Amino acid sequence: MPLLEPGATAYGTFGEMRSDTEDETGRLLSEGYESADDDDGSAVTSIDSVQEGVRKIEAINLTWTTRSLVIAYISIFLMAFCTSLEGQTIMSLSAYATSAFSKHSLISTVLVVQNVVNAVIKPPVAKIADVFGRFEAFCVSILIYVLGYIQMAASTNVQTYASAQIFYAAGSTGLQILQQVFIADSSSLLNRAFLALLPELPFLVTVWIGPMIADAVLQHTSWRWGYGMWSIILPASFLPLALSLILNQRKAKRLNLIKERPHPRHGFVARVRGTWYDLDIFGLTLLSTAVTLILVPLTLAANSKNGWKSSSIIAMIAVGIICLILLPFWETSKKLAPKPLLSLHLLKQRTALAGCCLAFFYFMAFYFSVQPYLYSYLQVVQGYDIPTAGRVTQTFAFTSTIAAFGVSILIKYTRRYRIYVTMGCVIYTFGLLLMLLYRKEGNSPLQVLGTQVVVGIGGGLLNVPVQLGVQASASHQEVAAATAMFLTSMEMGGAVGAAVSGAVWTHTIPRKLLLYLPDEYKSEAQEIFGKLTKALSYEMGTPVRAAINQSYQETMNKLVVLALVAAAPLIPLSLLMSNYRLDKMSETPDHQPVSPGDGHEPAERTKRT
Repeated sequence: MPLLEPGATAYGTFGEMRSDTEDETGRLLSEGYESADDDDGSAVTSIDSVQEGVRKIEAINLTWTTRSLVIAYISIFLMAFCTSLEGQTIMSLSAYATSAFSKHSLISTVLVVQNVVNAVIKPPVAKIADVFGRFEAFCVSILIYVLGYIQMAASTNVQTYASAQIFYAAGSTGLQILQQVFIADSSSLLNRAFLALLPELPFLVTVWIGPMIADAVLQHTSWRWGYGMWSIILPASFLPLALSLILNQRKAKRLNLIKERPHPRHGFVARVRGTWYDLDIFGLTLLSTAVTLILVPLTLAANSKNGWKSSSIIAMIAVGIICLILLPFWETSKKLAPKPLLSLHLLKQRTALAGCCLAFFYFMAFYFSVQPYLYSYLQVVQGYDIPTAGRVTQTFAFTSTIAAFGVSILIKYTRRYRIYVTMGCVIYTFGLLLMLLYRKEGNSPLQVLGTQVVVGIGGGLLNVPVQLGVQASASHQEVAAATAMFLTSMEMGGAVGAAVSGAVWTHTIPRKLLLYLPDEYKSEAQEIFGKLTKALSYEMGTPVRAAINQSYQETMNKLVVLALVAAAPLIPLSLLMSNYRLDKMSETPDHQPVSPGDGHEPAERTKRT
């Protein structure tokens, strides 16, 4: 079944609805959802070829009306606005939340936990969406998100606060991928680049007002309310989309578009076994264990007394590496994992493999250069207040959103995507080089801000086209899996970047403080390192503050150099992606993409109905 254009339904264009239910049903069934013929004329039932959640959304796609689809996209925008505003707000609060527990340096560990969860949760969320349905997956993500908010607001120590990141990150990343999957479900390739930008558009506004809200929260209440209030706002924003999905799913059932499977499972054991295979629980366990036990110890070692000599840290990394080695063997076994969590066979596609690798290194460089310590650096070294530091930090999000908006329009009218990926990689790498040159103490705010703008433009140009290229190399049955692999690769790059940057920060700054602080203040080095507020308490121009600033500056320089190293593969990887001609590609549920031989000719896909 071809995906529908936004603004069109299975009936044709909006406004051409038929009132007679029987005619309506017959017309919908004639679209080819029920069955199709192979070349030899034999019928192939689509019910058996796709999972339950995919069957549901394909049936729902046939029932969209103008009103219901517009309401659904408005709800997507509302949810994105809430999560965007929340993200910009709590980004300014996290430094104060960890400082409240005298653990400012653990911002990186918190981000590692977030990114680890972000990396491992995307494939299971995509599987839940495919197995049970998009509506069910949205509900689970919202619930987990709210639990994360509540736990962070109520946390009394850094351990509780860090553990809350598991729920928060799981809900956040679940919504992120489900929004993209929904857009992929209901749009064509040409329009998808533009519509996929919808969840990013709120950044144009929230990047400026988020830090102000954070400042107001800190001034008038506490950082706890800055987390807790979103547990009420976010569920309310989801209601329009929930109603749209429920009503259209009921309509699809009424029109007999969602049929029962011919051989439903019977018995509790059979259902548990089926769910085990559908969700690939063991594959999820291997992935989660591997990513967690490899990345988290990187920051724990830096904060541990024994460091890398600790037997527990070495054991964790060893077990993580073993799980990582076992993962591809498990996922590629049709007997052990008939419905694998990770569609690793997609990586046999040159475009998918290059796109996932590019996403990995792109986000790794981001977590060296922008997150997680730029905000603290701007307050300490540059002397910016909370709103200004927040705005400068989030200039990346603002400029990348504008760049992504522009490139999505160019993709629609040029029918190409790869040229913009390469341009984005060049600009992104150039921006990182400018950071090394101009992000220094004493440089003007315009120079510091300018580097953020350049890097943001590069990120915006490459991010959306790369995701589009990866999606274009997959069938509709595997769009969710392909999107999950792309976003998982990105988050794993972020997790590695956050872990390494945390290790560098935690290892370097204490040594620098002991080296540069006046003798009478050396005893306060650990407190200065642990509390942002303590570092900010010393006046600019004093010997103590000069020593602190020098320690921060030299550490930030190291991180930017690491960002340049991570960005080195980006341009070659962009050239490895196939130069698909998007208007020449079909989107039938079981299409097989045919890549151009030299990467420059239009790519054609064979249709098998």
